[in-house]
This record gives sequence, structure tokens and C-alpha cells, in this order.
Amino acid sequence: MNRSWQVGTGLVLTALAGFVDALGFVRLGGLYTSFMSGNTTQLSVFLGHADFAHVVLPAILIGGFLGGAILGSGLSILIPSPWATPAVLGYEALLILAALGVGLAIPELGIAAFFMAVAMGSQNAVLAQVKGFRAGTTFVTGALFSLGQKVAQALTRTGPPFGWVGDGAVWAALLVGAFGGAVAYARLELYALFIPAAVSGLLALVAAIFALRHRTMMPEPPAT
Repeated sequence: MNRSWQVGTGLVLTALAGFVDALGFVRLGGLYTSFMSGNTTQLSVFLGHADFAHVVLPAILIGGFLGGAILGSGLSILIPSPWATPAVLGYEALLILAALGVGLAIPELGIAAFFMAVAMGSQNAVLAQVKGFRAGTTFVTGALFSLGQKVAQALTRTGPPFGWVGDGAVWAALLVGAFGGAVAYARLELYALFIPAAVSGLLALVAAIFALRHRTMMPEPPAT
């Protein structure tokens, strides 16, 4: 898996995270399925106001995201390197489909949202940080700060003139993905989850093809 593939996949996954987050935000009335800083703030506000009836859902989302991060990271550690990425991406696609199935069958928001949060937590294990900018994650606050930092370096000529492009692309990917999620939900409602599930599944297939090519190109061990 070369750097170009990593960067491209990371940007697609960042857009996918924005798509799912926007869909979850609309569906959950102001909560998120991947932006856990926002959910943590909401949780704290509800606790501070002793509004315990509204504490449960953000706590479920935070727990689901954490559980997904643990499971996705565990898969990427235990599965041999060429196959870790397709395994985690396939796992993510199944989780999104599970969220869709549960959401259609059970009107309770928290159960379907839990699967969406687990999927987003797992996604962060797909790619490590690509040198130059963080890609494929479900949060871009760090990328936005890095964008500002690198723009300042470019303006003061203390850094490369276009070093900010990568971080700007990450932020733009989340923006475009979130816009797509909001539009898709307005037209398809929960069926819009078919889109990120299909994208994750397609990326898993492409990653599996890369893994197969890597395996066939490896030299055979010498005969003893």
C-alpha cells in the first residue's frame, strides 16, 4: 500500500465520517456518531444540569466509539499487515449495515446510533497517521490547527509554500462529506446509510486486491 493510496483512502474515509456524523446529528437531534468531543461536552452539560434523562444517549455513543476503537485496533494488531486494512473496512461496513437494520426495525434512537458510533471508532484503526497530515480519522480539529500553522509558515517563508494543502484537503473532505450526509438524509432518511456501507465495502475490496498483489509479488522462501 503506497502513500498515494493511503492519502486517497484517508480523505475518502474522512468524508465518510462527515457523512455519517451529519446523518447522526440530524437523526439524534444534536448529538454525534463520530465527534466525541461534542458528545463529551453535551454529557457534561446534562450532568451539570442534573438532566439525567438525557445523559444516557451521549454516554452510549461515547462508549460505542471507544469500544469500536478497541475492537478495530485489536483487529489491526492481530491480523497480518496486508490484510488488516480490508478486515477493518469490511468490519466497518457490516457495522453500518447493522445500524441501518436496527434503525429500521427498532425506533429507539440509541441502539442504531450505538452501531454507528462503533463503526466510526473502528474506522480510526484503518490508517495510521500519513506523514504530512492526519487522514482517515473522524475528527479534524488537529488538522484545522495544523492548516493554520502551515499557512503561517508559508506566509513567513519558514515552511514550504504549499505544505498546508494536505490539512486543508482533510478539512474539506469532512465538510463535503457532512454536506452529502445532510442532503442524503433529507431525501433517503436512514436508507442513506447504504452509501457509507457501500463505500466502506468497496474500499475493503480494493484493499484486499492490494493485499493479494502484495502476496503474489513476495519472493518465495529458498528451498532447504
